[in-house]
Amino acid sequence: MQNNPPKNPMEKTAVDLSHITDHDIYFFKEGNHFKLYDKLGSHMITVNGVKGVHFAVWAPNAERVSVIGEFNGWDPLSTPLKIRDDWSGVWEAFVPGLDKGTLYKYQIDSKYHMYKVQKGDPYAFMWEVSPKTASVVWDLDYEWNDSEWMRTRRERNSLNSPISIYEVHLGSWRRVPEEGNRYLNYRELAHRLAEYVKETGFTHVELLPVMEHPFYGSWGYQSVGYFAPTSRFGTPQDFMYMIDHLHQNGIGVILDWVPSHFPTDEYALGYFDGTHLYEHADERKGFHPDWNSYIFNYGRNEVRSFLISSALFWLEKYHIDGIRVDAVASMLYLDYSREGGDWIPNEFGGRENIEAIDFLRRLNEAVYHEHPDVQTYAEESTAWPMVSKPTYLGGLGFGMKWNMGWMHDTLKYFSRDPIFRKYSHSQLTFSIWYAFFENFVLPLSHDEVVHGKGSLLGKMPGDEWQRFANLRLLYGYMFGHPGKKLLFMGAEFAQVKEWAHEESLEWHVLQYGFHGGMKKWVSDLNAMYRSEAALYENDFDNDGFEWIDFHDWEESVISYIRKGRTAKETFLVVCNLTPVYRQGYRVGVPEGGFWKEALNSDASEYGGSGKGNMGGVGAERIRAHKREFSLNLTLPPLSTLFFKHNG
Repeated sequence: MQNNPPKNPMEKTAVDLSHITDHDIYFFKEGNHFKLYDKLGSHMITVNGVKGVHFAVWAPNAERVSVIGEFNGWDPLSTPLKIRDDWSGVWEAFVPGLDKGTLYKYQIDSKYHMYKVQKGDPYAFMWEVSPKTASVVWDLDYEWNDSEWMRTRRERNSLNSPISIYEVHLGSWRRVPEEGNRYLNYRELAHRLAEYVKETGFTHVELLPVMEHPFYGSWGYQSVGYFAPTSRFGTPQDFMYMIDHLHQNGIGVILDWVPSHFPTDEYALGYFDGTHLYEHADERKGFHPDWNSYIFNYGRNEVRSFLISSALFWLEKYHIDGIRVDAVASMLYLDYSREGGDWIPNEFGGRENIEAIDFLRRLNEAVYHEHPDVQTYAEESTAWPMVSKPTYLGGLGFGMKWNMGWMHDTLKYFSRDPIFRKYSHSQLTFSIWYAFFENFVLPLSHDEVVHGKGSLLGKMPGDEWQRFANLRLLYGYMFGHPGKKLLFMGAEFAQVKEWAHEESLEWHVLQYGFHGGMKKWVSDLNAMYRSEAALYENDFDNDGFEWIDFHDWEESVISYIRKGRTAKETFLVVCNLTPVYRQGYRVGVPEGGFWKEALNSDASEYGGSGKGNMGGVGAERIRAHKREFSLNLTLPPLSTLFFKHNG
C-alpha cells in the first residue's frame, strides 16, 4: 500500500541526503522533471567532507535494492540502498571511497514472484564495452570550444536556412583494415568526418543512434543507455570532442533518438523491479511484434520524465543541434503492425494512441522551450496531419518531418526503365500537391539501401553510363525540389553494394571516374544549394515554387521555378528523365534577360556526355507555357539543369 505524498514538495524526508530533494521527487512523479540525469543514477559527490558516489534508482516494487560491483565483490548483501519512502519508489545510498570508473549494477529483489535480477543503471553516463553489461561511474566534465557555433546556430538550424544532412553510421563509415578492420574511435572520426563533410558541402551530420546498445547489428535502434554514448568508440568526453570539432568546422549534429521501443535484455529496462515498470503490462500495448522489443508506457508520469530527460540531456550536455525521433508512426497507432484482436482501442474506441500523442507534444514543447535554436525531426510514415505544426494549433510540435511518400514514389519512379516512365509521370509530380502541408525533409536514408534493396546506384536502370546519369538526375531533382535534403553515407559517391554495417564504405571506388564525378556533383549541388536563397529560403512555403510544365508526360520532361524572398532570386530547374538528347526544347520563363546555366548534371566533369547550353541562354519574346518569354534549350540525356536568372 502506497503512502500519501508529502503535502509540501519541499518538505524533508527521512533520507538525509542533499543530492535529491523532495521537490525533485514531486515533479518526477508528476511527469514534469526533465533533468533527472542530474539526480538519479550515479554521481560523484562529497558528503561531510568525504568523497564518494551517490546512487539512486527508481524501483517502487522492490523489496530490496543493493549496489554491487568489484568494490564489494559483487555481493548483493554488502551495500544496500535505502528507500526514501513508498510513495517515491526511489532507493538511494552514498558509498564513500568510490570514484570515476567504478563498475556497478543494481541487485533488485522484487516484492513479487521471488524475482531477483541484476540491472544496469537506466541513468548511467557510461557502460562497459559490449558484450559486457555493467554501468560505469563517470562524469561529464569537458571544456567546450564551440561558443561561436552555439552563438549562431539558431540561424543555421532555422526553417528558412539551407539544411543538407549527411546520415552516418559511425561503425561502418570508415574502418581500419590494417588493424583487424577495427572501428575508428570518436576522436579519429572527429577529424576525418569534419574534413570530409566540409569537402562535400553538407551542413549537418545525422548519426544513427549512438546511445549504448547491446546488439551492434541493431545499428543503435535497440538502445539500453538513454544517457550514455556507446563506449565502442570511446568515452563520453571523446564523443563530446567529436561534436565540438564538428561545430568548430561549421557542421551541425543531429542524433537519432528512439523512444518507440527498447530491447528485452534482462539487464535492461524490461520488467525492471519484477513489474512492468517502463513498459505496458499487456503485450497488446507493451510489445512490438516487428522488433521483438518492449514499448514504453507513455501514460506513466515517471516514464515521461525519464524519456524527456533523455532528449534534453543530449541537447544540454552534448550540445546536440537536433534529434530525429525514430518510428513515430509506431507510437501514434495502437494497431501498428497488428492484426484484428491483437490491439486495445483507446478510451473512445479508436486506434490513436492518446498517451503517445500527449507525450510527443510535451516532448517537443520541452525541447523548444529549453533550446529554441535546435530542431526536432519526425520519421513518420503515414498521413497523420500536422506533424510539424505547433502544438497550440493542434499539431505534434515537431520542427520537420521526413517525407516518406516522396522517397517511396521517387525511388519507384527512378527504378523504372525510362521507356516506360511516361506512364508513371504523375508519380514524380504528385509530391508537389502536398509538399507544403508539412515542413518536409527529403530522405534517401539508410533504410533504402539494406535488407536486399541494393544501393541507390543499383536501383537505377540501364547500362553503366545510364545508371550513373540516372542517379545524378535523381540528386539534381531532389536538390531542386522543395524541402531540406538528406543522403545516407556512400550515396554521395554512388556506392555499388548495399550498406553492410560490418564493413567500411567502398572508398576504393573513388579512383574510378564515374564515382569521383558523382562525388563532385553532390559537392557542387551542396555548394549551390547553400549559396542560393531561392533553393532553400521558401522550402515550406508555396510562394517558393511554381510549375512551368508538369504535363509533358510524353517526353518525360518537367520544369519548375524556385524563388527566394526577392524577385532577383529565381532558379529554373529542368529535368529530362529519358536518355533522349533533345534540342530546341522550349520552356516558358517568368522574365526576359539572360538565364545562366548554373549546374548541368551531364557535364563531363561529373561523368556526363558534356552536352548543354554553353553557359546559359537568353530569353526570347516567344510565348510558351502561357508566358511571354521562353528559352530555347538543349536537354542532355538523363539530366537535371539549373538556370539562374541574372536580373
